[in-house]
Amino acid sequence: MTETAGTAGTTAETATGTGGEVDGGAFIELDGVEKVFDVRKKTGFLKRERRQVRAVDGLSFTVSRGEVVGYIGPNGAGKSTTIKMLTGILTPSGGRLRVAGIDPSRERTRLAHRIGVVFGQRTTLWWDLPLIDSYRLMHRMYRIPDARYRENLDRCVELLQLQDLLDVPVRQLSLGQRMRGDIAAALLHDPEVLYLDEPTIGLDVVSKTKVRGFLRDLNAERGTTVLLTTHDLQDIEQLCSRVMVIDHGRLMYDGPLEGLHEAGESERTLVVDLARELPPIEAPEPARVVRVEGPRQWLAFPASASAAGLVAAVAARYPLVDLSVREPDIESVIAKMYAERAGA
Repeated sequence: MTETAGTAGTTAETATGTGGEVDGGAFIELDGVEKVFDVRKKTGFLKRERRQVRAVDGLSFTVSRGEVVGYIGPNGAGKSTTIKMLTGILTPSGGRLRVAGIDPSRERTRLAHRIGVVFGQRTTLWWDLPLIDSYRLMHRMYRIPDARYRENLDRCVELLQLQDLLDVPVRQLSLGQRMRGDIAAALLHDPEVLYLDEPTIGLDVVSKTKVRGFLRDLNAERGTTVLLTTHDLQDIEQLCSRVMVIDHGRLMYDGPLEGLHEAGESERTLVVDLARELPPIEAPEPARVVRVEGPRQWLAFPASASAAGLVAAVAARYPLVDLSVREPDIESVIAKMYAERAGA
């Protein structure tokens, strides 16, 4: 835990500066950003081979103030590397990166009071201290005015339901309780942007619901910009208006959540219950029957198409008893995008 505390102290030193304006109104701006790591691999006795791994490869995007953006991709895609460059932990190998007009790697301390960070697999709280003592230390480290600290603490404690946990040592908290404690710690100094790296990893359903509700309220009430990386796509569906998909350090998709279905050529499913068992329905193209079980049949059709015409065609020719339309699974859409990229 010593290392974590030291990192927090370094980040928070003299966090009193302000950033400049960002061109075009973008709060976060990346232009051709690259990150290359030198990796040494053992190839024999006393022999090592040196090679370069390109974790981020010419990444360009902007995020405006108040946006909640999902940043998703498979393991090793470059998500955490991007977050670490945005916070100043890592220095880009090339390209231009700015947060609130500030270069994070050159002015990390200056930027610290404007950002909040939560890494799902690593805490910024002091392991052996009660939760409230971690908050008091951050009060001093970030030089938060007393009234502002009390107001933010009271708000976080209430909305994240931390009242009964403040005097409990961090090591005795469950994962879900600690995660809520970490999110509160990241927000005590009123950051303008919040980076969340797997914030709901390992949490139960109740804890996830609490965290998601809090983040929605935070964005709605204070306009906090949120960049969220996660493997739990329900986080994306419930919180984000925009999604960026990254793979092998490159941006594969950037747009609204609904557009993912079109980009991934996803399909909706019309489930039809007929009055009796019949051969597969002769549906108008591009719809097609993908499954038949007795009187029930499943017809797939493009997610971008309306179901009305297909329903009318089926109802006009077949003894229809009931039907339902199933939306495409976002996980399968993204998996298909990855598969197509890998086969290209």
